[in-house]
Amino acid sequence: AAELVVHPAHRGRGHGRALGAALLAASGKRLRVWAHGGHSAARHLAQVLGLTLFRELRQMRRPLTDFALPEAALPEGVTVRAFVPGQDDAAWLAVNAEAFAHHPEQGSLTQRDLDDREAQPWFDPAGFFLAERAGRLVGFHWTKVHAEERLGEVYVVGVRPGAQGGGLGKALTVIGLRHLADAGLPTAMLYVDADNKAAVTVYERLGFTTYETDLMYRTET
Repeated sequence: AAELVVHPAHRGRGHGRALGAALLAASGKRLRVWAHGGHSAARHLAQVLGLTLFRELRQMRRPLTDFALPEAALPEGVTVRAFVPGQDDAAWLAVNAEAFAHHPEQGSLTQRDLDDREAQPWFDPAGFFLAERAGRLVGFHWTKVHAEERLGEVYVVGVRPGAQGGGLGKALTVIGLRHLADAGLPTAMLYVDADNKAAVTVYERLGFTTYETDLMYRTET
């Protein structure tokens, strides 16, 4: 995988194409490249290099200063509490793997990955919400705060496959957004794959709009 950058003062001179060709050669033509912002020049370069569009990742945002959202309506028998590091790790990793079995990155997280995230300065278990039914974890909403930008993030929302379709994902999202709003953050953001129509629809109904689009291109081999 690669990210390719050309200084604005030196664009349009073939540097991007030269870098791309070098990356293709170094990777044996097995390459994925992110184009942030989805600009037309990046689309053209991908075409020149023989790369095809593989993934469209949307960044969506909504204001939190006027938090006009309904109360979170949890499905019957579901309660929500905060994540407890060391106690909930294994259960969370299991439900995360089930909820994101189709996702090549999120679904493959390990204990080491979780430990790395828990060690980050932004980690706050008070903003990591777990939904349980009869003592079994059925969903979660992990929020994140970007302190310098004063941005709250819907970091990841997951629902166990057997618990999907009952409004739990929406309820968990609202709970997390209220937490971020209560922290005094003016804006919330999230990332979602454009082909995840169900999630995009939920977020749009919650007032999110597309802020920026990132595109991943890859070789076919």
